[in-house]
Amino acid sequence: MIRIVKATESDIKVIADFQITMARETEGMELDADTVLRGVGSVFADPGKGFYLVAKEDDLIVGSLMITYEWSDWRARQVWWIQSLYVLPEWRRQGVFKQMYAWLEDKLKNDDSIGGIRLYVDKTNESAQKVYESLGMDGNHYRFYEKMK
Repeated sequence: MIRIVKATESDIKVIADFQITMARETEGMELDADTVLRGVGSVFADPGKGFYLVAKEDDLIVGSLMITYEWSDWRARQVWWIQSLYVLPEWRRQGVFKQMYAWLEDKLKNDDSIGGIRLYVDKTNESAQKVYESLGMDGNHYRFYEKMK
């Protein structure tokens, strides 16, 4: 049975490994392990950056995601951004993300300081878009632009 919990510092290495694997799978990019480990660790060192959720089967972490915060002056509330979502290949299509999203939706419904949940997805990742739409998310309102260093 899958449990969804906030990650702890003991999960940093697994989460960092997930991120390295995801970058390789999705973008063919090799990330520097020390940099990613430092990046994941910095979220635990500074909770103002966000937090991680992990999906666990017994003690095995089978998925994770990061929530970062955006302040919405229109809503006078935080908007939670889902980032760095990864599920082990053998656990995909088994509802792991759906359970993590349900955990987030419960917080959204019960915490008035949260104004919404957002994420971005590669425009070519149609299977992920279908999953997000099946959970009631709407991808038709905004376009995402970036300039990255």
